[in-house]
Amino acid sequence: MFLGEYEHSLDAKQRLAVPSEIRDAWKSERHGEAFIAAPGQNGSLWLWPEKKFEEQADRIESGLVTQEEVVRFNRDLFPRSARVPFDSAGRVRIPDRLLNDFGLSGTVVILGVRDHLELATVEERQREREIMRTAKRPA
Repeated sequence: MFLGEYEHSLDAKQRLAVPSEIRDAWKSERHGEAFIAAPGQNGSLWLWPEKKFEEQADRIESGLVTQEEVVRFNRDLFPRSARVPFDSAGRVRIPDRLLNDFGLSGTVVILGVRDHLELATVEERQREREIMRTAKRPA
């Protein structure tokens, strides 16, 4: 299970250090050997353990009703995804096209969200926190 919130900077080669707490929770037999960077349901970039990504994609596809929906799903998700293996220093290289698509550069917020990670800009995360704070206030 992936937990926590971290701020890490992309280096000059667009590599992102995966927090040690996340790496410590990684089990190759359960998760695979890499993350799959893919568009998430909330419009941000998600990092899925490759085995979990395959399970999720199969589950979503099996719930689609028509062949057209399957084709649209496959053409939307897979071309916009990338396999991002760990390097020897525990970093992953996020392709430029994904960083550009999701407006990520400099410092990135990494959220551990149970079975995957989500990446956000610092500004996006601050806005989310403010919305949550405002929603919790009594009227």
